[in-house]
Amino acid sequence: MADWSFSGPPNANAFIQTGNMTLELQCDRVRFAPAGYEDSQDIVSKQGLSFRFMKDGSTEVSAFQAGSVNADISLVDNYPVEIRFFDQGDYDFVLDQIAQNAVLNLSMAEQDVSYGIFTLKGSSAAVRSLRAACNSGVSASQSMEAPEGIAYCGGGAVQRVIEYAIVGQPGDQWDAIVTVNGETVRAMTSYSFFGNSEPPAGFQVALLGEDRSEFLVFSDGGRNWIEFGDYTYEQCN
Repeated sequence: MADWSFSGPPNANAFIQTGNMTLELQCDRVRFAPAGYEDSQDIVSKQGLSFRFMKDGSTEVSAFQAGSVNADISLVDNYPVEIRFFDQGDYDFVLDQIAQNAVLNLSMAEQDVSYGIFTLKGSSAAVRSLRAACNSGVSASQSMEAPEGIAYCGGGAVQRVIEYAIVGQPGDQWDAIVTVNGETVRAMTSYSFFGNSEPPAGFQVALLGEDRSEFLVFSDGGRNWIEFGDYTYEQCN
């Protein structure tokens, strides 16, 4: 049984990985990667997910039903389910319950069918750290801005010049644009690596293009670069 962990800025999150499932708490949303892709599809198609909090393995002490009336439920990064709460008070309730109980059962709304069960051992400290980071204003959603005018150059047989900009709020369907050799495509941002507890060194954000392209942005020790396909593009201005 895994314990909860916390990852600090720039993409502050509290998370747990149990077997082939991942649950991640961000400053204003939850991301849940169940064991099977069909479960993700089912949650989104039903537009519902029940957070059932247990003081032990079987005794339910409280619950929260996330649905279209109080949250936006969608697929992100082609697999995890993302729940963005309309009311911060609702999310605060969920975080409070995660921090003080023993087990969380994520199940089908209004039915006793479980998508995933997570132990909450270590969740109190992880949630406390998450809240401190979010309240400090240094979370990824607030601090990650595209440096205007930065261009990335390089490649193999085909030379490319790549630029990007964050143009919306994280969580919008298309909150970034990427320009490659003068051609611009809309993209969505992803600040976390699912399936990995530690992101690669220097990782800042993944830009997932509308045309299925994927750009990984890095910054480490004064070096800025983008990985696209099999090539690396270094800052060139």
